[in-house]
Formats: sequence, structure tokens, C-alpha cells
Amino acid sequence: MATLNVKNMPDDLYEQVRQLARRDRRSLSQEVIVLLGRSLGEVPERSILDLQGLGRDAWAGSTAEAHVQAERDSWE
Repeated sequence: MATLNVKNMPDDLYEQVRQLARRDRRSLSQEVIVLLGRSLGEVPERSILDLQGLGRDAWAGSTAEAHVQAERDSWE
């Protein structure tokens, strides 16, 4: 596998990539690979962690029990 060494990277750009890597729980190198892949049109691998919190707004103010009961009530 090849190695890429980036010199004279602007500090603000480095910090942005570092923050993305931290948010995505990746190493800095992994994040750079993902960003390059995206910019070249490759589809990045997805993590199950990307689904965390998905649909939270739809369930706000409700519980699983209330939802199941409402569904059961609709059958009658």
C-alpha cells in the first residue's frame, strides 16, 4: 500500500480534518482517505454508528409501549 506525505498543509485545514476524524471516530489518515475517496466519486464505507440517533425526532414524546398499544388499538 502506498504512503502519502503532505507538506505545508494550512493549519486551519489540518484542524478541520482532525475534527472530522474525531467526530467520525477515525484516525487522521483514515479520514483523509475517506475524504479523497468521496471527492473522487468513490462511495465510502458506512458504519453502523452512522445510524445512531436516526429517527429520534419521530419518537420524541412517545414510548415504544405507547406505539405498540396504538397499533394494537388500530386493529380493532
